[in-house]
Amino acid sequence: MTTLLVRHAQLLVTMDDHRREITDGGLFIRDGFIQQVGPSAELPATADEILDLSGHILLPGLINTHHHFYQTLTRAVPAAQDANLFNWLKTLYPIWARMTPDDIYISTKTALAELALSGCTTASDHLYLFPNGSRLDEEIRAGREMGLRLHASRGSMSLGESKGGLPPDSVVEDEDAILRDSQRLIETYHDPNPGAMTQVVLAPCSPFSVTADLMRQSASLAREYGVRLHTHLAETQDEEAFCLEAVGHRPVEYMELLNWVGPDVWFAHSVHVSQEEIGLYAQTGCGVAHCPTSNMRLASGIAPILEMLQAGVQVGLGVDGSASNDGSNLLEEVRQAMMVARLRAGLMGASRSGGQAPALMTARQALEIATRGSASILGRKDIGALEPGKCGDFFAINLNHLEFTGALHDPLAAVVFCSPVRADYTVVGGKFIVKEGQLTTVDLPQLVTLHNRAAQHLLNAS
Repeated sequence: MTTLLVRHAQLLVTMDDHRREITDGGLFIRDGFIQQVGPSAELPATADEILDLSGHILLPGLINTHHHFYQTLTRAVPAAQDANLFNWLKTLYPIWARMTPDDIYISTKTALAELALSGCTTASDHLYLFPNGSRLDEEIRAGREMGLRLHASRGSMSLGESKGGLPPDSVVEDEDAILRDSQRLIETYHDPNPGAMTQVVLAPCSPFSVTADLMRQSASLAREYGVRLHTHLAETQDEEAFCLEAVGHRPVEYMELLNWVGPDVWFAHSVHVSQEEIGLYAQTGCGVAHCPTSNMRLASGIAPILEMLQAGVQVGLGVDGSASNDGSNLLEEVRQAMMVARLRAGLMGASRSGGQAPALMTARQALEIATRGSASILGRKDIGALEPGKCGDFFAINLNHLEFTGALHDPLAAVVFCSPVRADYTVVGGKFIVKEGQLTTVDLPQLVTLHNRAAQHLLNAS
């Protein structure tokens, strides 16, 4: 039995059902789960380890719901810097086809290191390329070594260019092999219990890279085993045009025909959705992973997130792949989500004549998307808030950083409105992943060296 006492936080933000903000607050964690939350004076006096967070803000660990870890190897590639999604993919597919199992392992560690330093404690990754003997196992091994909770998505592509899909035939797989490996991974790694460190998700890549049959069979397999389903959807107008031409339906309607709607499904992006389609999401329980930086980077558009929230859709946050974001800073993504929602509100308001000013997303709403919202779409009731019974996952930031000067009248808003900073502490299940601003589970300089070497090899290989 191990205990951790956290006390004297200048502000503790629970994100529980009561949305409490406690001054001089703290937590008592036993064996990875929160036992008590409240004012420091009401907590036990002793523990195996005591963390004094005077001058810090303490928040629930952020939860990343969409990423492609391997893409940290191809950031800011010159030929893909100014491309939209389809051209960006066509440029990078041949480079990604050179990846090895070691590349998957190293890139996973890099992405998780970045995420941890931004206050992330749980991450969902979407790995859909398995060249040269690569397997999802390498990602899971790296995730366990880093110490963050991992939702490892067994992605897939089966519809190559020769069959009318977007990816080259060299990076697609046989569908029977995909389904066999999906079953193997679920049976080997998926943990459905509270406090799980590893869960498996089935995630055919997108409507333009897999067949309808694989989508249906993946959904059937996932529901047989009680795991969740994930895919990209309605990200760009190119995708919408592809679906209309190839299958005669808009992307969301196509998913409904394939039995890909329900509370066990979440979609990445959903930029180009109608009010009726938002209503379908709300009615069926589909979740959305909002990736604002990626949507801006690739000029995909602005997702109607406030409209989704108002309709009752569950929305989480994702940094997306590093090659379409070029970073894995989830706290920065919180800020971007707030800003781009405000931009959309302003643009929509400008198109109307008269009436009241449009509602703007608040800092607290943006943080809630990255905590409670993200936990909901991952199907996790044990994370996303600081309250008894939930996992001891949190991050803390020293409010004496230069970036927060002049903003301490509202520390929570400062964390979102002001320039993002690194987390000073990131804790998962009561264990330190970041302590005093330094990663504890990886030699960062060595990782940077290995990662740069792997990236250079990918880009320079003929």
